[in-house]
Amino acid sequence: MPIRLLSDTVASQIAAGEVVERPASVIKEAVENSIDANARDIRVEIHGGGKERLLVTDDGSGVASAEVELAFHRHSTSKLASTEDLNRITTLGFRGEALASIAAVSRMTFITRAGDEPVGTLLRLEGGRIMARQEHGRAAGTTLIVEDLFFNVPARRKFLRSDETERRHIDAWLTRYSMAYPELRFTLNHAANTVFQSPGSGRLRDVMVAVYGLDVGAAALDVIPGRESENNIRVEGLVSPPSLHRANRSYITLFVNGRWIQDTRLTYAVVQAYHTLLPTGRYPLAVLMISLPPDHVDVNVHPTKSEVRFSDGDAVFRTVQQAVRRAVLQQAPVPPVRLGASAWPAWGHGDSADRRERFSRIGHDDNTPLPFGASQSSAVASNAVAPIAEDRLPPLRVIGQLKLTYIIAEGPDGLYLIDQHAAHERVLFERLLAERQSAKVASQALLEPLPVELAPEAAGRLVEYAEALTEFGFRVEPFGGTTVLLRAVPAIVAEENPVHVLDDVAAALGVGDQPLAANIEETVAREVCKRASVKAGRTMAREEMEQVIRALEQTSNPRTCPHGRPTMIHLSATELAHAFNR
Repeated sequence: MPIRLLSDTVASQIAAGEVVERPASVIKEAVENSIDANARDIRVEIHGGGKERLLVTDDGSGVASAEVELAFHRHSTSKLASTEDLNRITTLGFRGEALASIAAVSRMTFITRAGDEPVGTLLRLEGGRIMARQEHGRAAGTTLIVEDLFFNVPARRKFLRSDETERRHIDAWLTRYSMAYPELRFTLNHAANTVFQSPGSGRLRDVMVAVYGLDVGAAALDVIPGRESENNIRVEGLVSPPSLHRANRSYITLFVNGRWIQDTRLTYAVVQAYHTLLPTGRYPLAVLMISLPPDHVDVNVHPTKSEVRFSDGDAVFRTVQQAVRRAVLQQAPVPPVRLGASAWPAWGHGDSADRRERFSRIGHDDNTPLPFGASQSSAVASNAVAPIAEDRLPPLRVIGQLKLTYIIAEGPDGLYLIDQHAAHERVLFERLLAERQSAKVASQALLEPLPVELAPEAAGRLVEYAEALTEFGFRVEPFGGTTVLLRAVPAIVAEENPVHVLDDVAAALGVGDQPLAANIEETVAREVCKRASVKAGRTMAREEMEQVIRALEQTSNPRTCPHGRPTMIHLSATELAHAFNR
């Protein structure tokens, strides 16, 4: 075929393929324009999952009558004028492609009025061609109506999903922006039904309550910029306590200078901040606002602007991780006990966090956030949140032992049940890491070197990490094939079966690619301490229980074991009085 220039219509439809993927893409572009236009009230209405009709209206600055047609030319924008402006972008939109791309693949009605003009303008377009223009009376602001999306690109239209799926994507986009801009009021209607409305109060916590429900919003911990900020990087927002977690990372929402982004590395920074605080395979909820100078971030690296590039990505990673970690360690409360069946109405059996998870995820897949207070329950809302605690434990008095598993202790504000194994494991873990840091880990040599037969992969891992194992008191040497020679073990596990200890360590080293896997040293320490700590079923003397409690009070994170399980639960005096009708 001969080389030729594409027509404007074909070029616009190709460009639209990069910008407009589905109805949610239209909502995103329209809402970003509304925010850039300083709107305070943004309303979205969709029909047929947005495929039939969608409407976005705002009370922003509007478009001047003389510039309405120009707004639908590709690369027409009011937000930058030169290449230098690309280095200091402060608006959500800047390329001038959105309106032209959307108009190219839909039937569009655009109604707008600038605040200083007496009358507005209505423009009708079909497939990018202007069909009609007339004056229109409306208040200052803009209304965008998009109908029959992809009517002229059937190949694209047939790949759209069901109405329910498309609605869910729209829900996700709008709720994200409502959290990024809590001072704005966002309203979402599915046909004639209002399904979401943010309060517009300016408080992120209020919006989080509207999105995730009262129990989640009230339990969230404040992330406040602190000493860890560097290079003018600020991190603030809300994160969940360790007792509140989900089965996937989709509840981690990140904004950079007010723009929602997808960044695997920063998501990992949030997850890593909960290291040893969450059970394996569970992830936190987080809404974080990352602010930095515009010239330190490049937002012009992806057609949908959902990915960015930082001039110093390591500094951003450190700041996010440290800010979240500090918030969790300083504010996370001890998990409370709830008495009475009425506290968890009709949620079935199992762990309370799992029950909340199952209830909140009804009808939602793993790729979209939990919408619109789905887990909200009046019974839970009144009881779900414990008072914010300091990062240290209150003074505790040992009362006794329950089921040879739990230490019963009294504190100034109620009763504490302490898992003796988890608590002792936390104590040993921090003690062992401190000894390793000062090269003072005690080692116990075996009377005779012990050959240990392992799976090939496990044997290879032990040999590979032999140097790190030596720092914790192990002496492991290759002995041919899949056998290693064990000459010494850490003194704290000297009474344990050395083969079992080595098996545990080898298995733990094999999951180093998991999201919550720590460095090799902490992995080894966790497995050693798991073996060495006092087990459930063992009778403990009062002096032993008091030693565990006193040592636990001195740890940096007394509320969870190194594997993320809680070390204790709290039954407040108020809850006790309520249970006895006092």
